[in-house]
This record gives sequence, structure tokens and C-alpha cells, in this order.
Amino acid sequence: MASERAAMAFVIGYDISEPRRLLRVHREMCKHATPLEYSIFLLVGSDAAKDRCLEEIAELIKPLEDDVRCYPLPARGFQGRIGVASLPAGIVWTGLPAAIA
Repeated sequence: MASERAAMAFVIGYDISEPRRLLRVHREMCKHATPLEYSIFLLVGSDAAKDRCLEEIAELIKPLEDDVRCYPLPARGFQGRIGVASLPAGIVWTGLPAAIA
């Protein structure tokens, strides 16, 4: 029970074949998680929160045409990024990984 309430981090990405569905999925994902790229999101929350998000997305996609993937991040694993920041200059979210020099 405690593990369901514990905050975890998940990377969720998708490849949606039809532009209208793509927009709908993106809008729904923005309700649940933080966009890192257009179709890559970071969800920080419980397993139940992740399951709710994926259930909502499942209602919007066509499983034979679209692809949605979810990967848990290890609690103490390496997190980093290379290149341009995912947030505008002056906006800092301490939950995002730092750039690799």
C-alpha cells in the first residue's frame, strides 16, 4: 500500500500516426505529466497516477496504428541531459536533470 503512494518517476513517450489523435494525446498527457520534448513526458507520481494517465491515453489511441511506451526511472539512477534546456531561460525546475558538460 505504501509503495502505491510513494512518488516515482516515469518516462512516457508516444508515436501517434494521425495528427488529430496526436494533438489529443499531447493535450491529455499535459494534464498528467511534464513535457520534456513534444512526445516525451516525465510523470512524477504513484503507480496509480501512472495507471490513470495510461488509461486516459488508451481511450484516445488506435492500438494497431499508434505506440505508447512507459518506462520507470530508477530512484537513484543517473539522470542527465545533453544540449538545449527543455525549459525557457530563467525557469528552473529542480526535478529535471542537470546538463552534462
